[in-house]
Amino acid sequence: MKSQLHNKVSIETHGCKLNQADSGKLALEFLEAGFKLVENGSPTDIHIVNTCTVTHIADRKARRSLRAARRLNPEATIVATGCYVDRDSEALLKIPEIDIIANNQNKASLVSDIVASKGNSLVSCTLGTDDIPINLNMIRTRASIKIQEGCDQVCAYCIVPKVRGRERSIPANEIISSINNLESLGYKEIILTGTQLGTYGFDLENGPNTLHSLIDKILQKTSVGRIRVSSIQPQEITPELLEVWRDPRICPHMHIPLQSGSDETLKAMRRRYTRDQYLHSVDRVMSTFTDFSITTDIIVGFPGETDSGYKDTLDVVNRVDFSNLHVFPFSVRPGTSAAYLNEQISPEIKTSRVSELIELGNMKSRYYRQNMIGAVRPVLWEDKKKGEWQGLTDTYVRVAVKNDQNLHNSIDSVLITGSTKDYMQGMIVG
Repeated sequence: MKSQLHNKVSIETHGCKLNQADSGKLALEFLEAGFKLVENGSPTDIHIVNTCTVTHIADRKARRSLRAARRLNPEATIVATGCYVDRDSEALLKIPEIDIIANNQNKASLVSDIVASKGNSLVSCTLGTDDIPINLNMIRTRASIKIQEGCDQVCAYCIVPKVRGRERSIPANEIISSINNLESLGYKEIILTGTQLGTYGFDLENGPNTLHSLIDKILQKTSVGRIRVSSIQPQEITPELLEVWRDPRICPHMHIPLQSGSDETLKAMRRRYTRDQYLHSVDRVMSTFTDFSITTDIIVGFPGETDSGYKDTLDVVNRVDFSNLHVFPFSVRPGTSAAYLNEQISPEIKTSRVSELIELGNMKSRYYRQNMIGAVRPVLWEDKKKGEWQGLTDTYVRVAVKNDQNLHNSIDSVLITGSTKDYMQGMIVG
């Protein structure tokens, strides 16, 4: 028998920016329902783990977090939601620490379901009398807004279409309303998130509905200081889309997934571009803008990846001035077609290739950051660590300054003066 609930809730988010957007929405719904948000690791009455299932490591992390939450708060209600639930709810049902399981579809009613299930055991609080902890994991200086859900592309390795369903676009008026609401709460940067942002709007009526038309509307009908696009596929980068990046409110940063530099591997992955198309798209961006940042994802060890195919990936990375690389070993996901492919790559080869690419990525990142020294970039400050305020430039590079003032959630122009292993150093100039 659980003790009386005192309306404290914590939300732990794993995985992608879609999950971050979902958690942010849940957090605001809990606040509006009279709950009080607390930091992860604090005493709580409800702990939600918004899970990821993109790899077996993500699954393991989710299980560990759910069990740890029970140890930390023995009397709390432990909730598992997110993509792991959609992929393998049976596995989670076997974990005794979990009280409630909600898949992605049921996230929308999770708060009302918890309120209904607890009934009179809820002790209400008044939102207006509580300080909203703006620096919580789910409520901070930057907020993710989901503009599109699901995916129709069904890449061979990806579980997203199974756990998030077909592509569905959020109407522009709802997106704009959400952005204005978040700006009123103090957010300075909005991140537009989705699995296939470049196909936004194909399913909406009363067009034109495209990603660039949506961004145009956001620029016209909101005043939030910074807008960032989370990820865009290379074949979706058009001259029309690039035009919106000329507005200074759009962050000069694109995350353009590569996954592989081998045409043979890209075809096996069911990606919708070739190596040359990827390079052409990157060149289109970099020739249009200066002071631009491009980050990417790479999957190493996809079934059938040959030595020459892997070298093709190395070649593309060497050709592009990436500011950062996210490198992942291929992970077999039950329910994807890649799980049934022959020629699985040995763990030893994967480890070796991952290590080499990570080192190359670190070198590219150091080169990019070294070239920033002497430049002035706007920085949105997030938090203070070891006496230094840290934040992100519009180009998605972490910067730290020594300053005694409270810089939290403000944007300053910063002269980049140096570099450390983990971040750039600078001084505020205006």
